[in-house]
Amino acid sequence: MSFSGEVKDELAKQFCQSRHCQLAELAALIHFAGKITAGEGRGRLAVVTEHASIARKCYTLIKDAFSYAPGIMQQGNYSVIVEEEEHVLRILKAVKLLEVNGMASRTPNLVDERLIRRSCCMRAYIRGAFLASGSMSDPQKSYHLEIVCSDRVQANQLRDIMRIFVPDTKVVQRKKYFICYIKEGAQIVDALNVMGAYSALMNLENVRIVKEMRNSVNRKVNCETANINKTVSAAVRQLEDIRLIQELRGLSSLSDNLQQVAGLRLKYPDMPLKELGEALDPPVGKSGVNHRFRKISEIAEQLRRSNYD
Repeated sequence: MSFSGEVKDELAKQFCQSRHCQLAELAALIHFAGKITAGEGRGRLAVVTEHASIARKCYTLIKDAFSYAPGIMQQGNYSVIVEEEEHVLRILKAVKLLEVNGMASRTPNLVDERLIRRSCCMRAYIRGAFLASGSMSDPQKSYHLEIVCSDRVQANQLRDIMRIFVPDTKVVQRKKYFICYIKEGAQIVDALNVMGAYSALMNLENVRIVKEMRNSVNRKVNCETANINKTVSAAVRQLEDIRLIQELRGLSSLSDNLQQVAGLRLKYPDMPLKELGEALDPPVGKSGVNHRFRKISEIAEQLRRSNYD
């Protein structure tokens, strides 16, 4: 099972005891995965999902909130179905898709603010939206959580709700759909906490810790490798300068300080500047050794120019 499927299975087992949270979560399932037909004497509500665990949750939410057992049908996907007009109207009125007078909501894709006045109801609505239309990438590969919305207005409302808990939630258009998404690992951890996916949260945190440790080690290795390469390149240039002076003028032409450091470099081609400085008599700091090699480089460069001319 994918990581996204594991998250949904965990969330499908989370049940709120309060009816107001049940209605908020059911409203999200209907908004994001519902199909509604209503007419004279007939009505039908279906919530369609690929996951058996989500279908069972939707069934339980309707049963607990309305003391009514809907039907479940499997034809590839799972459909939780309410066909009796009376019960369809009861449910739609409860989730504010129908007004008390029977008039349809003017904004059928939006959750009525009366359903999400409490923080717990907002969390339930986000959980329902993710169950109905969300997905999450494997954190071993990348950090990405998204919920697919039918239009920009629905996406913007969901984004605003999610931003109360996860400030970096954003919206992007993908073909004809609009996507609410989160891409930063710590923010996804917050989103899982909001929805109640605590086991998935711990698994994600473990992955993040391992990845951060690995990245830290890689950065240190890369830094050390770069420093070694830099040191080796500098030593090679220093040796070239010293041997040029030795060949054209002799090291005795150098001052005592430069002769001493040049002799040590010839004897210890790979020794770092700090250790070279400690081997001098009297000892000299790294910057002092570097200064002497700059002097040797200047002399060698003058010899190259004069020899070239």
